[in-house]
Amino acid sequence: MANPYFQFKQFTVWHDRCAMKVGTDSVLLGAWADFSGAANILDIGTGSGILALMAAQKAPNAQIDAIDIDAAAAEQARENCSRSQWKEQITIHHQSLQEFASTTTKRYNIIISNPPYFSKALKSPDKQRTTARHNDHLDLTTLLETSSNLLESTGQLNLILPVTEGDQSIREAAKFGLTCLHHTVVKPNENSLPKRCLLSFSQTSTTCIEDELYIETNTRHNYSIEYKRLTKDFYLNF
Repeated sequence: MANPYFQFKQFTVWHDRCAMKVGTDSVLLGAWADFSGAANILDIGTGSGILALMAAQKAPNAQIDAIDIDAAAAEQARENCSRSQWKEQITIHHQSLQEFASTTTKRYNIIISNPPYFSKALKSPDKQRTTARHNDHLDLTTLLETSSNLLESTGQLNLILPVTEGDQSIREAAKFGLTCLHHTVVKPNENSLPKRCLLSFSQTSTTCIEDELYIETNTRHNYSIEYKRLTKDFYLNF
């Protein structure tokens, strides 16, 4: 049986009631995103609350709203955050992005999301897992357009996506006045093809920083220096 929780250096994430468990994608995004100076942060599709907690650790003076369409995930995220040292600054909302955006008047310095991205793959009979993994309820265009409307003028949207969807997001974001500021291609190891990309968008136009990161060397479970450096404030063994 899989462990029902994941222990980080400064907090614990229980994920036994969430369709999507704590994984490398969320840890990568939370560690990579720049939260410096942020006062208001929005986590879209929070799941277990991992990104909200990582954001709180990196920006301890920020107020964080975290939303999820799944009731069980929202409740578990609420419990995880309430057990943390940042419980006063994180608010969990059981809402879709569309519902949340229609009712809030807040604008955010930072928006962060590890969104659902399977649009054509076979769907699981588990409805909760299907909602978490497939973009039926939140497609890429809606995510980009709504995020653009919720950002303050100098705010940033941070995403992790498969490479193909990442390239698509850069083209699509331009329709809503969003420019890619930082584009990091992520490889499982030194010699593999890239599987994910980390992206930061803003309404402020500037030259995009492009770089790459590999997680492991060519030896399994031997992590790269860059990956260790990026995640060392969170993983217990780094």
